[in-house]
Order: sequence, then structure tokens, then C-alpha cells
Amino acid sequence: QPPPRFTDASIVKAMEEMGIGRPSTYASTIKTLLDRSYVVKDRGKFIPQDSGRLVTTFLTNFFERYVEYNFTAKLEDQLDEVSDGKLAWTDLLSLFWRDFKSVIDSTTELTRTSVIDVLDAELGPHFFKKDDAGELIRSCPNCTGGRLGMKLGKFGAFIGCSNYPECKFTRQLITDGESEGTDAGVVGDRELGVDPATSMPVFVRNGPYGPYVQLGDPETKKPKRASLPKDKPAGAIDLETALALLSLPRDVGPHPESGEMIQAGLGRYGPYLKYQGSFTSLPADDDLLTVGLNRAVDLLAESAKKRGRLLGEHPSGGEVHLKAGRFGPYVEHNKLRATLPRGTEMSELTLEEGIALLTAKAARPAPKKKAAKAGGKKAGAKKSAGKKGAAKKASTNQAATTTRAKDAS
Repeated sequence: QPPPRFTDASIVKAMEEMGIGRPSTYASTIKTLLDRSYVVKDRGKFIPQDSGRLVTTFLTNFFERYVEYNFTAKLEDQLDEVSDGKLAWTDLLSLFWRDFKSVIDSTTELTRTSVIDVLDAELGPHFFKKDDAGELIRSCPNCTGGRLGMKLGKFGAFIGCSNYPECKFTRQLITDGESEGTDAGVVGDRELGVDPATSMPVFVRNGPYGPYVQLGDPETKKPKRASLPKDKPAGAIDLETALALLSLPRDVGPHPESGEMIQAGLGRYGPYLKYQGSFTSLPADDDLLTVGLNRAVDLLAESAKKRGRLLGEHPSGGEVHLKAGRFGPYVEHNKLRATLPRGTEMSELTLEEGIALLTAKAARPAPKKKAAKAGGKKAGAKKSAGKKGAAKKASTNQAATTTRAKDAS
């Protein structure tokens, strides 16, 4: 029985026990694993991905010392000493770089082929099924004598035939599987089982627009298909999950207020809830296959609060909405808006009260705007008056000067 998958809580607990990281770095460490697609989260559990396995295998084989738990824990303690002023950071960095550089220099002699051979040998049990004797099945299904192995191409790693270029058989690596060492993670035409209701086979396949599940054989008639959510890797899909996806949209339950059914489904833009003809996106933390009625009602209420509440039909036609605006709540009918009086509870406002507010707003006379021309004339008049005053003042000054000149003579 393999150990259970890590969750947020269990991986932090394991890191604490091994002395790896600190409370301030746990969240960023987990975020890095997710951002780089080393793992994905499925129902709260971390599922390893191809890139994570490749990087881990490379580091453990060529940089073994630096991924050992004891080394990381010791380095954390030394960094704490630097923070406390007990150890000079230059001494620590010098000591680390001296040994690390020698390891880097030794890897320059590695060839691409030697690295691929190591990765292929280490990860083979994840890529291939075993026969009755316990040996990995590596024979190429497309040619005679060809051996399947890991290759590196322009777009990443893949499984290819040793007889290339004569044989061009290729296959993607595993995405992930709950059953290690089986074909549970192989992306492609994988049969999951039989649908009890129809007795048709159920497959998980990889198409041009991503992985999907399919009910029935495509040769008989157009089969029913369902895309996979982004948080569900193809290798982690089992028969139960596939049937649940194929049955979407599903009924979550009747809304406690209206009695109308709430549905959960998967659309072009991701998982959603549907209620009364409106769609609400499902947050990434919620699983569309398991989200319950209480949670769905809460999400719908949050969404309705953002969009506004429909009060009802206006007598003249059109809907009356109650919305929360930047400057407070208001009612809206067509393009007419009326602000709610201060102290009015949004939850208690009725359609009649909303219509009364809108009617009062419509009857209120629009504020008069001053004509631009009238303002221009007044300004001109003031300017003209200013000129006359200046002229009068100049005449007075001139008369006074003349009088003083006569008196002097």
C-alpha cells in the first residue's frame, strides 16, 4: 500500500519534522512547486507531474548531496546563524560555493545521451507496464525489434522508438497516475473500464485541445465526450471520475428560497454553477464533482451581491435592479438611477419602494446650466467697464497735471 498523497498540512508537517524551511518560507515553497507544474492539486492532494519527476531524478543522480534532507536542514540552521549575527554570510557563501562549483564542473563532462540514459532507467517503472515476469514492456508496437525509451525533443521529453527515423512511433510521457508502475498515467487511448448503465467502454484520450474522457467506441457512432478540468490530470482519472464528468451538468440541489435546481457543469471558461439561467464561475478550490448545496448557495449569494439584486418588473416595462455602487447602493431602471436614502437596508428594499425612488428622481428637475454665451458677455462687460474706468482715471490725472502746470506759471 503506497503512502497517502501529501496535502498542504501534511507536507508542512513533514518539512517541520525534517527541519526543511521555516514558517515564513513554507507557503512560497509550495507555490513554487505549483507554479512550475512540478505538482498539481487534485481534491486537496499534491499529484507529481512529469516535469517534477524529471527534475527530481536529475538532481538526485547528479547533485545528490544538495537535495539530501540533512544538507538542507543544516543549511537552514546556518542561515539562522547568519540572521542572528553569529556567522558571517561571506564565510557561509564561500564555503558553499567552493564545493558546489566542483560539482558543477564535473557535470560539464556529461553528455546528453548519458543523462537521458540515467533518467530513462530511473523512471522506466513510471512509463511502462510490466509483463508476467516482472520485466518492463519496452517493445515498440509499431515495428519489429524497436525498443521504447525516453527521448528529449524541442517541446520536452517523450517516449520514442530506438529505430528512429525508420520508425516514427512516439508517445507522451505519463501525466501522473495514482497507481505507480502501471499504465494509469499514460496519456492517450487508455480504457478505464465499462459503464454499468450502457455497457460501453470508457476511455481517457489526448486530443488536439487537451485530454478528455469518452464513452463508447468512435467507430460505431459519435461518442459522448467530456473535457478534463485543469486540476485533474489525465493520469489521475479513474472510471468513477470519468463517469461523473460524462454525466455533467449534474444537479447539486434545489435552492432553499426558490426551490429551483442548481446545477454544476464544465464549460468553455471552466467549472460553473447554473441557477435561474445565470452562470457563476466556480472557484479553483471547489471541485465541481463534489461541491455541495450549502456551498453552492453561498457562492450564488456572493455573485448576486456583486451583480445586484433583481427587484422585479417596472410598470412601464423593463427590470428594476438594486446594486451596490461606488458611492452607495442604488436602484436602476434602464439608464435611470436613484440613490437609496442613508440608513436604508438593501436587503429590506421592496420593488414598490424602488419604483418610488425612481419616480421621484425622474420628477426632479434637472439642474440648470449657465449658458456659455451669457457668461462671455458679462465677462466682456466687466472688461469694458474696466477699460472705461481706466480711461476716466487717465483723464482725471491729465486734468490735474494741467492745473498744476497753470498754477506754477
